[in-house]
Formats: sequence, C-alpha cells, structure tokens
Amino acid sequence: MKVVVVESPAKAKTINKYLGKDYKVLASYGHVRDLPSKDGSVDPDNDFEMVWQADSKSASRIRDIAEATKSADKLILATDPDREGEAISWHLLEALEKRKALKGIPVERVVFNAITKNAVTTAMEQPREIDQELVDAYLARRALDYLVGFNLSPVLWRKLPGSRSAGRVQSVALRIICQRELEIETFQPQEYWSIEADLRAKDGTSFKARLHALDGDNLKKFSLPDEKSATAALEAVKVGGYTVSSVESKPVKRNPPPPFITSTLQQEASRKLGFTAKRTMGAAQKLYEEGRITYMRTDGINMAEEAYHASRKQIESDYGARYLPEKPRRYSSKAKNAQEAHEAIRPTDFSIRPEEYRGDGDLKKLYTLIWRRAVASQMEAAIFERTTLDFMSKDGRAQLRATGQVVQFDGFIKLYTEGRDDGDEDEDAEGRLPKMNERDHADLIEAKSDQHFTQPPPRFTEASLVKRLEELGIGRPSTYASTLSTLEDRDYVRLEKKQLIPEDKGRLVTAFLENFFARYVEYDFTAELEEQLDVISDGKLDWKAFLREFWVQFQAAIAETKELRVSNVLDALNEALGPYVFPKTDENGNPKENPRECPLCGEGELSLKLGRHGAFVGCSRYPDCKFTRPFSADSEQEGAINPEGEELGLHPETGEPVFLKTGRFGPYVEMAGGEDDKPKRTSVPKGWDAKAVTLDQGVKLLSLPRDVGEHPDDGEMIRANLGRYGPYVQHQRTFANVQTIEELFDIGLNRAVTLIEDKKAKRGGGRGATPLKELGKHPADDEPIHVYEGRYGPYVKHKKTNATLPKDVTPDTVTLEQAVELIDAKAKKPAKKKAPAKKKPTAKKKPAAKKTTTKSKKDDG
Repeated sequence: MKVVVVESPAKAKTINKYLGKDYKVLASYGHVRDLPSKDGSVDPDNDFEMVWQADSKSASRIRDIAEATKSADKLILATDPDREGEAISWHLLEALEKRKALKGIPVERVVFNAITKNAVTTAMEQPREIDQELVDAYLARRALDYLVGFNLSPVLWRKLPGSRSAGRVQSVALRIICQRELEIETFQPQEYWSIEADLRAKDGTSFKARLHALDGDNLKKFSLPDEKSATAALEAVKVGGYTVSSVESKPVKRNPPPPFITSTLQQEASRKLGFTAKRTMGAAQKLYEEGRITYMRTDGINMAEEAYHASRKQIESDYGARYLPEKPRRYSSKAKNAQEAHEAIRPTDFSIRPEEYRGDGDLKKLYTLIWRRAVASQMEAAIFERTTLDFMSKDGRAQLRATGQVVQFDGFIKLYTEGRDDGDEDEDAEGRLPKMNERDHADLIEAKSDQHFTQPPPRFTEASLVKRLEELGIGRPSTYASTLSTLEDRDYVRLEKKQLIPEDKGRLVTAFLENFFARYVEYDFTAELEEQLDVISDGKLDWKAFLREFWVQFQAAIAETKELRVSNVLDALNEALGPYVFPKTDENGNPKENPRECPLCGEGELSLKLGRHGAFVGCSRYPDCKFTRPFSADSEQEGAINPEGEELGLHPETGEPVFLKTGRFGPYVEMAGGEDDKPKRTSVPKGWDAKAVTLDQGVKLLSLPRDVGEHPDDGEMIRANLGRYGPYVQHQRTFANVQTIEELFDIGLNRAVTLIEDKKAKRGGGRGATPLKELGKHPADDEPIHVYEGRYGPYVKHKKTNATLPKDVTPDTVTLEQAVELIDAKAKKPAKKKAPAKKKPTAKKKPAAKKTTTKSKKDDG
C-alpha cells in the first residue's frame, strides 16, 4: 500500500477514486506546523533559527499519517504545486522524521496542476524530491514577515494607542489606499467647457459632433476655461452651413485577453460578480478540488497543449471555423516579477459548458467566468470599423468632429468582454455614423455648451488595488486575498459600495510609518524584497544572508524609536495629517484664517490627542478648555455644530431644552435631568445626517430604551433600544435585531414577540431552528453539514455533533473543509461525564464506654 498526502479531505476523496485500492489518500488540512505567535519564534541571534509548533489538531493528523506509514510501502507527498505546497510537504516530512515514523520507507514528491485522472496518474509516474530552493524561499518569506510583524507592531502599540498591527505587504497596501484618499481630499476641480452639436445627414440620420478646432487651432481639454470663452465659441458653431471636410475610415482589430491568472481572476470576479478576493479564492479552491479547473494560484498565462487543442475544438463546434484563428494564441506576461511556472486558470474539461455544470451559487458563477475567458482567449479577434468625420462651417471658423465605431466581426466578444475599473474609458461607447463623403452637407439642428469640472481619481476597489499591487510588484497574487481581509479585520479600511475607504485608524498608522519607518513602506523597497525572494527560489541567493542584511538595517530603525516620545509622534502626525484633520476651508469653501483655532475658547490650538480608544482632536488649553471632537475629517463638518450644543427645541413632555452636541465619539442628543440627575444622552445613529436632526427625532432618541409591552408568556417587559450594532428588541437575555431605526420607535408588541421568538428558535439549534445554509456532505458518511446561528454564536452541525465557528470565520465565509475539520475535532473529544454525586458520610456511632480500671501513668505513656 502507498500512502498519499494532500491538503484537503475533498481533494483526498477525489484523488482516491483515481488511484484505487492500492493507495490510501490522507489530508493534512493545510500546514501541519507554524511559528508560535510569541516573541522568539525566529531568533536572529542564532542564525535565524525558527521554532515550529504543531497545534493539537495538527499533531493528531501527523499521528494519523505516521500510523498509516507503518504498513506502507511508500509515502507520496502530493501537496499543491506552489511554494506553500512545497512547504507543507517539507514540514510534514520533518515532523515524521522527528517522530522516527518513516524507518527507511521511500518518500516521493509529486505535483499536478489539475485534479483529473490523467493529471494525477501521470504525476505518480514522474516523482521528484522536495525542491529545497523553493522551501528556502518560503522560510525567508515567513521569517521576514514574522520579524517585521513582531517587531514593528509593538512599536505601534506603545507609540500609537489604538493601532493593532503592521506588516510587510499589508502596510504598503494600506499606504496606497490612504494616499489615494488624500489625493481625493486635496483635489482642486478645474473648470472647462465643451461644445456639442446635433447634425443631420442628407439621408435624415441624426448624429452628434463636438467642436474640434476654432479659427484653425485644435481645441484641448482646457481651451475653453470659462463661460465667456464657451459662449464665443458657441456663436461660431451656430453659424452653420457644415460640409464634410475629411472622411477617415480604418479597420481596428482587438485581440482577446489571455486566460485568467490569480490576480486577473480576483479583479474580474470583483468587477463582474461583486466577489471579494477572499470569496473568489474560496470558490476557486472548491472548483479545483472538484477537478473542474486547474490550480488557481498561478501567474502563468499560457495553457497546456491539450488545452489549446480542446478549446479550439470547442470553438469550432460552438461557433464555427470563422471564429477559430489559424493557430493557437500564446501570450507573454507584462506583470512585474511574473514566474509563469504553472498553467493559467482554465477548465480541465472544455466540453463541460457552464450551463452543464451542476454546481450552484458562487461555484457556477465563477466556473462560467473561467470557462468563457479561457475559450475566448483562443478565439478570433474582433474587428471594428472606426470612422472619423470632420465638418467645416460655412465661414471656415468652426470645425466639428464626429467619431463612430461599427462592429464588422464580433470575434471573441461574442462570448466574452473584459470588465473595466472606474476611470477607464469605454472603447465601445462610440455609436454608428451615417455613410458620408467629402463635400456632403450636414444640417445643424442644435448646438449647446456644457460646463465640466475635472474629477478626482476614483477610490480603489479590491480589483483596482490588486491590479496596482501587481503593477508595482508588491506581494504575490496568492497573498492578496488575505492581505485585504487583514486590513478590513484590523478596522484599517472599510469596504463600502465596492470602494476601499481608509478608516481613521488606518490613516494614523500610515502617517506614523511614513514618518518613522519610511523605507519599509516604500513601493520600490517592498518590490525589491519580492525580487530577492524570487532569486532565492531560483537558488541564486542564500536565504539567511538575505535575512542578515535586512535585519541589521531594520533593527537599527526599531532602535531609533525607543527614545521617541508621544509628543514627537503627535507633532509628526499633526504635520502629516494637517490637510485632512484641519481643513483650510469650511464646508462652504470659504478659507479659514486659522484652521487649528479652537472653536470653543478661541485661544487654544487644536491638536491630535491619543487615548486608549485611539486618536481624537482636543484643545491645547485642556483642562481649562474641554473641547473635543472625533478625529475623522467628516467630523470637521460635524464640528460646525456649536461645541456647547445647538438647541433643537423644548421637550414636549418635560419642557427641558434638547441639545444636539458632538463629542469624541460623534454626535449625540442631550437633555438635562433633575437637579441630581445626570443629563440623558443618546448617540445619533449611523446613517443620519447629524446637522439635519430635528427636535422630533431628538425626542425619539431620548425616549430610548422604550418599553414595548409585556411578553404574553411570562409577563416580562420587552424593551426596544439602540445599541453598538444597531437597533434591537430585548426580552430577558434574548436580543433580536430590528431592521431599521425608524421601526424601533413604533414597533408593536406582536412584531417584537415574533422577532424574539424567531431569535430563540434560531439559537436553539433543535426543533424549530432553521439552518442558515447547507455546506455539503461530510466525506465520511455523505450526511449533510449545516450552518446555524446559536446563542453563543454561529456553529456547524453534523448529525448530533455541533462545533462553534472560530471568531475569524463567519457563516458566509466558512468552507466545507473547515466545517469537517471542526466537527471531526469535536467528535474526537470525549464527552464530559458528570461526576457522581457524593454521598453524605453516615455518622459513625460512638463506641460504648468500656468499664476500665484506673490506668497507671506508665500505661498512659
């Protein structure tokens, strides 16, 4: 028997079918060892010795694999064909050797780019040894990221309260997002005008043309800077009498894009499907393990020869020979640092069209995208006819230009068109023009001038950020998903309408790093590190020599911050974030004489302050002046609210004034209580315009918490309130979300009871509990695994086994493999038995007193 080890149980199950009874395929469930999350796991003083540790689950799997090898003829390590896959095999081999589990059993390493019978069986015939150079590159990268994270993050904790972590690629990606936000905030729009005319050809066809030249000078974007110049130009256009002065028609060919690589798949799935990078990679992983697509972590853009043949056969069958080029299309990568060691991402079987694939949800959507892109990459080019018509007015002053584009042959766009990011021009936006010749006349129907303003650059989306990171050569496509997830998990950025918006915390961290660790967030420096790591994988650089050179300089940079005072940090941050925190103009665009003047006392100067919950803005005259406001730039407008409070009116029941105020944690409404009572306050909920809050809204907010009514079962009061995570109703210890703030103020007893009971049923997990979704079948018995919402958080359930999801895993992101791992681990734990109740000891009867004679002293001794 031969033992084969792969990463996941789904992959193991598929491969076992191909190999048969002479093989036993086991799953390692990813990495079996990792660096402990504590200082000293990488020791620079001991030649970068690394301490590896297996957690209890991984140790159990190592034991299972070791046990299986006792009766095995051979151990075959068949983990993924990339650096991480090589590292998993290396870790497993080291762990087994330490346990002395191999005892002379031959060990082979095999790789395959697709989980198909042919790919797997062919790989088994072509074993090799573990690629130590690839492992060295992994060790260097792992040690590098550890040294940066575990030495830089503590500096942030000490010098910048509220920040959570820094990382080699993470911090550079954050800087890109923050710099774009600063560009948007400091952008000064520039006015310009354009002139457009509606013309009609002699055949009656109407079309549009734009003023291209005036008095012999070609117009540029800002040639008409104001209304005056635009009006003068418009008068020249209205003279009319237009004739065609030139006609230019030429064919334009557009070639299809190459098949997907990791980064382009993430970009296109974001544009077309709205998927995050993490969601895309999760679905791609499942498709790969099902044997539907080739390996999804790759930067190679060409396909295997059999794939070219299969895709061309499919094109001819589905679309005809007209859509098939003479020979296969082969591509070359333009990406910086592309390795191209593996195939592009493609279907393993082109004959399985998207409509024939039985998967559903994300898998079907992503498979459709991959299939279409791969097939389209081998189709004929699309051919357009682009026509440009120039028209001259009768007085020769105004020249109009009309452009149009007509599809002559659709080619690959019959199947697939590539998505675009915000700000990219639409090549297909031009319409069709009438057939016209030189000296043909065109009637002027109408002409008008339009005012425009230049627009700031768009915020990054996940797609455009991945594209930018790839252009700069920063990070690796396989790491982008985890990098973006970390930024969101750390509350450094938020994803809003697909846009990545930096949070205050993220801007602070970026400003700190730019001021005190500038070299380590430079794009070129980070890209250079990636290049060196690639050189290590080629065997041309010693990985420890690389680390030694990096560590000497990095350690010196860390040492320089030891004497750094918080006041130094604040001075630097005030300078760096000044345009954001202290805008030079008010909300109406009027310049401020002193942007940092305290609006409350008029004497102190506003400055960033650091508290246990992060940064805020305060007055330099504290404690004499207690003005504070949130750090956010948006809060500058909220700061326009009088710091002492704006009176909204008198409360209709108490007659007390209701104020709208703003503090460190945002806007709130306040009403004074009795002489000994503290003021009653309620935060203005997110989504409400603070400055537009009315007295009626303020009174409603101050009415919270609100008694809805007694629960019919036990008579306990149900209350409605506004909490950290939004509006809710509460009955005893059960909290149920309410959909909107508005519903919170008028929710009735029946509706509240329904929400409460639904919440109880969901968290119960038993009768009446509805699963959130089914993940799939357990590989051991094909019984379904469901996800539930429980009293103590979400969990997965298989038969009678429940396993709580870890904090970093949500019902939306949990995979079948993770669920199987959690359930199996829970099932192995012995059930805790109740200790038997201790019996009360029975009272001992006192022995009857014996009649004795008086003892001598000697006897007492």
